[in-house]
Amino acid sequence: LEADVKICAEASLEIHLYLLSRSGRAEDIRSIVSHPQALAQCRHWLASHFPMPHVRVDDVASTAQAAQMAAVDPSLAAVASSLAVELYSLEVVASNIEDNANNITRFLVIGDHQPRPSGDDKTSLVFSVKDEVGILHRMLEPFARNRINLTKIESRPLKHKPWEYLFFLDLEGHIGEPRIQKAVKKLEGRCLFIKVLGSYPCGV
Repeated sequence: LEADVKICAEASLEIHLYLLSRSGRAEDIRSIVSHPQALAQCRHWLASHFPMPHVRVDDVASTAQAAQMAAVDPSLAAVASSLAVELYSLEVVASNIEDNANNITRFLVIGDHQPRPSGDDKTSLVFSVKDEVGILHRMLEPFARNRINLTKIESRPLKHKPWEYLFFLDLEGHIGEPRIQKAVKKLEGRCLFIKVLGSYPCGV
């Protein structure tokens, strides 16, 4: 949040997950590792094919790290993309193990510039508030009043600040539009902190 960069594009890509190991044999696997998000996307498949406690499932920092670990430990398998097969000389134990066949992941492109309005834009912002009755309603009211459609809202607790939260918001429109500026200006007077993360063309 402190970095002086902007979201300047987004892309949604279809993601397929693979179970990879040195031998490619399921019977050799004693532990499975991957990034928490990747493991969450194939949780049911793993539970049905490798039930605990016979096989451990552990989080690591990234799918790349998981593949690196599997490349040196024959008892370990990684959940990763097919690219890891060539990069780390691994074998495929199972393909397309994601629970949802329409497994789509949204990626954001970060840069140092603000794209110009395209006519089909999205704006992302983050703000923090105290935990008070009706606070979220007061935060969102300026958007409804200016007829701005919200496409996403998520909350996260602030570290080391009990009862204070960060809200991440996506809305339709560009920060260069007067109605968006008006709503954000109104919001500034109601919250503890606000930052526009970027306005960018809607992805496909």
